[in-house]
Amino acid sequence: MKKMLPWLITILLSITLIAVVAIILFKSFFADPKEQATETKTIEVKVLSADERVEVTSELKDFRRNLKDPEYVVVLSFAFQLDGKKAKEEFDKIIEIEVRPIINRALADMTADELNGSQGEDALESKLLNLITPIIPKGKLVKVEITNFIITEI
Repeated sequence: MKKMLPWLITILLSITLIAVVAIILFKSFFADPKEQATETKTIEVKVLSADERVEVTSELKDFRRNLKDPEYVVVLSFAFQLDGKKAKEEFDKIIEIEVRPIINRALADMTADELNGSQGEDALESKLLNLITPIIPKGKLVKVEITNFIITEI
């Protein structure tokens, strides 16, 4: 019996551990969705007036660039919405020296087919949002919008 005692303890501990894990998983998988919905935080979206939006939006107009396809040229205008006036001031200082090269590199890797349609524009906007946000010294970039979009064949 003394030789069997360590084995019995090991088996009992493993069964207990398996039972505890099974109960936790059962509760998490079969929990009421309404209870889970009350546990999540609700995020309030701050709606800006037109004047407030103009105060925190910076524009880059008539950006021209060849695409990855050598036969195509794209002409774009962008509106960058930031989270405050200070962020906009800082962004305006770096728009020519840091933002323009980022847009250049992003467009250099894209073809006309990738940019066509709303999905192409959305992909470019999200790519620029992810690339530009880390370089802003103060504040953050909230939204990138394409305000003018022309693709022409050379």
